[in-house]
Amino acid sequence: MTSHTAAMPQRQWKKRRGKAVMIGVAVVLLAAMAWDTTVMPIGAEEGQEGAKMARFAEEEFPKIREDVDSRAVGIGKLSSAIAEDQSAAGEKYGVSGGVGPIMPVTFTGVVGESTSGTYEVKADGAPDDLVVRVQTGPAINGTDLRDATGEIEFGQFKNQIEYQNAGAALNDAMKAQVLSDIDTQDLEGKTVTVTGVFQLINPNNWLVTPVDFSVQ
Repeated sequence: MTSHTAAMPQRQWKKRRGKAVMIGVAVVLLAAMAWDTTVMPIGAEEGQEGAKMARFAEEEFPKIREDVDSRAVGIGKLSSAIAEDQSAAGEKYGVSGGVGPIMPVTFTGVVGESTSGTYEVKADGAPDDLVVRVQTGPAINGTDLRDATGEIEFGQFKNQIEYQNAGAALNDAMKAQVLSDIDTQDLEGKTVTVTGVFQLINPNNWLVTPVDFSVQ
């Protein structure tokens, strides 16, 4: 009788000890997880992603600019080639851009009216029926700069959103490196020289995103 009653507290003690060990292990695991976990404030991930894309664009835009400058075709020659055979001109001078090739062009002309920061330019050597427009911001639309060289591809990014963000970041880098010293609100009537790219969809209406822009 005495041995039975003495054994009861021992079993209870073993159970309690086992529970204590399990609690201790759980505490250690939770501490390890907390040590390895970085707490991100709301919006911090988006901020890091934006900074990453900005760094990418700052490094890549000068390469795009150099490539476009080296391949740019005078507007007279390019418009004639497109009028003769749009498909052949795209293959010869452009880079595949999905719905239409991305074409490099250079021209000098007189700036006309603006619509939301996009100016019409009467380019020297261009046919009379060709409408040439140049984006100067503040909003630069499209992904022509991203697609201009054919070297930046979707597979370099984790998803479609990041791929689109890369295009927007390159547009911002262009504004900072090309247009920041130009009064883009006061260009009408002035003579400009532009080198840039456009997507060839409508052969008679080109929307050019510049990589070089100078005002005489």
